[in-house]
Amino acid sequence: MTKAGTLQVTTPSEREIRMTRTFDAPREVVYEALTNPSLVRRWLGALEGWTFEICEIDARIGGSYRYLWRHADGSELGMRGTYLDVVRPERIVSTEVFDQAWYEGHAVGTAVLTERDGRTTLTTTIRYDSKAIRDAVLRSPMESGVAQGYDRLEELLAAQAA
Repeated sequence: MTKAGTLQVTTPSEREIRMTRTFDAPREVVYEALTNPSLVRRWLGALEGWTFEICEIDARIGGSYRYLWRHADGSELGMRGTYLDVVRPERIVSTEVFDQAWYEGHAVGTAVLTERDGRTTLTTTIRYDSKAIRDAVLRSPMESGVAQGYDRLEELLAAQAA
């Protein structure tokens, strides 16, 4: 099991990125923080200078999500996807497409939540259309952004437990 507070990023195949982090919270609580728009707004993508303008989530098979962030300079970053599989509180599988297609095609992300002794390990594997796309994502600031978001998620979970 991954040490709490540490994001591990690996490449299990030529087209995949796997991110793993353990949180000091039960699986059901972490799942809720991943699927409840009012909670997601508090931790996902809240980088300095950006506001979270749209956070819509319909976490069911065939449902969709839509996120839009706006920077102080007026630029926007949007993404959306469709839920392919949802098993509460164990697994979420969804597509990922950015409005400003900074990579070709789309990705499929699989988030698996496993609980042990009241702590939850979140393992997210994202599969891209090609190795070149995966490698481009690895060169982007994706890892630091995910790590920052997960730090905020840990703070949110701790505040809920208090």
